[in-house]
Amino acid sequence: MEKDVVVFAKNKYQDVKVRLSEYQGNDVIDIRIWTQPPQGDQKVPTGKGVNINVRLFPELKKAIEKLEQDLKENNLI
Repeated sequence: MEKDVVVFAKNKYQDVKVRLSEYQGNDVIDIRIWTQPPQGDQKVPTGKGVNINVRLFPELKKAIEKLEQDLKENNLI
């Protein structure tokens, strides 16, 4: 299964994609930078990213909630 869940611009030439995917027979959450190659017309994935087994989603969610709390406490968002 490959499904884009969220895509947002990192800058003019790169996007961040959050996808549901499969890697080595495991269902994973793939968070990766996609970039526009100089001679290409479609963005391609880079090595900059992370695959997290879907079973670890509760831990990822806790980490993002903690990050949000810290960002707010430091007036960054």
